[in-house]
Amino acid sequence: MRVLGIESSCDETGVAIYDSERGLLADTLYSQVKLHADYGGVVPELASRDHIRKTLPLIDEVLAKAELTRDDLDAVAFTAGPGLIGALLVGTAIGRSLAFALDIPAIGVHHMEGHLLAPLMESNAPAFPFVALLISGGHTQLIDVKGIGKYSLMGESLDDAVGEAFDKTAKLLGLGYPGGPALQKLAEQGDPDRFQFPRPMTDRPGLEFSFSGLKTFAMNTLHKHIDEGEQSKADIAYAFQQAIADTLAIKCRRALEQTAYKTLVVAGGVSANTEIRARLDAMTAKLAARAAYPAMAYCTDNGAMIAYAGCQRLLAGEQQDLGFQARPRWPLAELSAI
Repeated sequence: MRVLGIESSCDETGVAIYDSERGLLADTLYSQVKLHADYGGVVPELASRDHIRKTLPLIDEVLAKAELTRDDLDAVAFTAGPGLIGALLVGTAIGRSLAFALDIPAIGVHHMEGHLLAPLMESNAPAFPFVALLISGGHTQLIDVKGIGKYSLMGESLDDAVGEAFDKTAKLLGLGYPGGPALQKLAEQGDPDRFQFPRPMTDRPGLEFSFSGLKTFAMNTLHKHIDEGEQSKADIAYAFQQAIADTLAIKCRRALEQTAYKTLVVAGGVSANTEIRARLDAMTAKLAARAAYPAMAYCTDNGAMIAYAGCQRLLAGEQQDLGFQARPRWPLAELSAI
């Protein structure tokens, strides 16, 4: 089955074609970073308009890459939520309409399920069951994954998501948008012995997260050392990133010990952070376990993960009726098991 995947939940337009027998045939991605950079964050209306301009040309581009025509497609998958409602409506409307015109099945995909399943596209794909850590601009969740659609929430952030905390702290430090990569780069110049930041909610049992206080700690530290030059900013970035990485590792270790699983899947945009990967790799190695990630190209939002996730559900017999619904909020627990 050849599935066209369309991702348009936020500020990236991703299109890909996944074949159930041959794997990923082609993918392409357009980022709106330059469009939103002057505003320091995503402007929803601008994002929606840009998805309208880019989606159809990107579909033609990915078909050309795969040396296919629209008539060679067997189904269309599109991100139905969660995300920005206007951006989601672009992808859902185009995806459902294209499937109707071609008289092929269509399916709306949960954006975070796409991220969660992205590591399964790799050659050394993890096997079920596993603990999943979803870390992105809007989500920080630990999930017990027994199979596709068999998800149990173990813990999540009570306030800021990890990606949100990175972006807000980067803005405090005067860094550009997106903040996460910029902060990681600045942290490479930091003094590891200068500042020690707290590891929030690790001094008590449980798998919940809280990062807003860590952001405030970074702000207060910056205010105390604001006149000490750029090196202080690098030292703060280093201490902040280390605190995030340590906190995630501590919570993930607890989740693995609680479930007795030997695999940790890490996905979402923040999973591209090399320091977080290094810390989680070291932690799982001590437990004789394994950490699995998507390829770097598929950590951030992309069409490949949507095509793959949609393909799995289509093969199980699911499909969208002629109507479609975009859902800005959509708990993973509401998905059906296959």
